[in-house]
Amino acid sequence: MHNFRQLQIWKEGMELSKSIYLILDKFTVSEKFGLISQISRSAISVPSNIAEGSFRSSNKEFSHFLSIALGSSFETLNNK
Repeated sequence: MHNFRQLQIWKEGMELSKSIYLILDKFTVSEKFGLISQISRSAISVPSNIAEGSFRSSNKEFSHFLSIALGSSFETLNNK
């Protein structure tokens, strides 16, 4: 088990999420409807999956959640 708050990857995931939310706040009304929901969910999914995986009982399970977090980061960056 890992303390996710001490993991650099979690800290960077949180920074990514904060940055994305600041960017989304600047979107125009017409851009907001479809994109904001998808981008914000994928952005917060990054640190959330890292935190969830850190409490799993094996490194294999933790690695699986890191893989999901990586996929969410690609989804977030692909939509920007």
